[in-house]
Amino acid sequence: MTTYPTFPDFKPLALEDRDLLHPRLWQYQPDTSELTFVNLFIWREYYNFQWSLAGDCVLIVANREEEPFALQPVGPAPRGAAARDLLYWLRDVRNVTSPSIRRADRRLAGELQGSNEFVVEPARAHFDYVYRSEDLGALAGRKYSKKRNHISQFTRAYAYTYAPVTPSLTDDCLALAEVWCEQRLCEDDISLLHEFRGIRDALNNFAALQLEGGAILIGGKVQAFSLGELLNETTAVVHIEKANPEFKGIYPMITQQFSEQRWQGKTLYINREQDLGDPGLRQAKESYFPDHLIEKFSVRLA
Repeated sequence: MTTYPTFPDFKPLALEDRDLLHPRLWQYQPDTSELTFVNLFIWREYYNFQWSLAGDCVLIVANREEEPFALQPVGPAPRGAAARDLLYWLRDVRNVTSPSIRRADRRLAGELQGSNEFVVEPARAHFDYVYRSEDLGALAGRKYSKKRNHISQFTRAYAYTYAPVTPSLTDDCLALAEVWCEQRLCEDDISLLHEFRGIRDALNNFAALQLEGGAILIGGKVQAFSLGELLNETTAVVHIEKANPEFKGIYPMITQQFSEQRWQGKTLYINREQDLGDPGLRQAKESYFPDHLIEKFSVRLA
């Protein structure tokens, strides 16, 4: 009989936990990109994600030696007691000077903002960018003229095919990711190295994670790919998008093709995650004209 940890005991997140955690995350119908099993799995080593059950809530902590923090309790309201217990655990057991719950959604923020026990503050760098699937798939209208021009240049210059990512293509996608890692010198950057490891784990466990993907092939070789999944009943989330920049226009091409071929007509929205406060990444995400942003918040004890 399988046993699961109950608070205050935690276990490291592993692939075997998907059968329990994915249904609970899906039942919550999250709108923030962090709250999928895939996202937690591919970043599990970087953040040392561990999880526990507290009644109807899933508790998730980034149990890092240098700076532990928690993600929000996932479960039905009210969750104030679970949030408080998490923060006290971080303070009293992990000895965190200023314990926090990070990237909390508007629902939890709304529950806690009326309490004098918590300080709730917006975290703009982690707001998710959400687009209409139809907009990304069609790129219609004057505002997308530059994107269409890039794609037109690409289609004139290269003979390409689009293909759904299947287990037969994952090795080719991984080969491209390895090239990306070499180009970015990710061995010298711990966050990029963990990003590569997450991509590798996603591709190596593509079927088990039930991921969706699309790829651009040139000369029969994968030169771009995108991986995502359903976030909730109306929204897909794109976790990974990599391309060979030697092919001009290939990034807008894979964005448009994956949106059109896989999500347009099947979901209303596509969440393309946050900009992490990086000016260049923010400009790139804004250039696709998001329909709206998903707010996230930090929560700490008052």
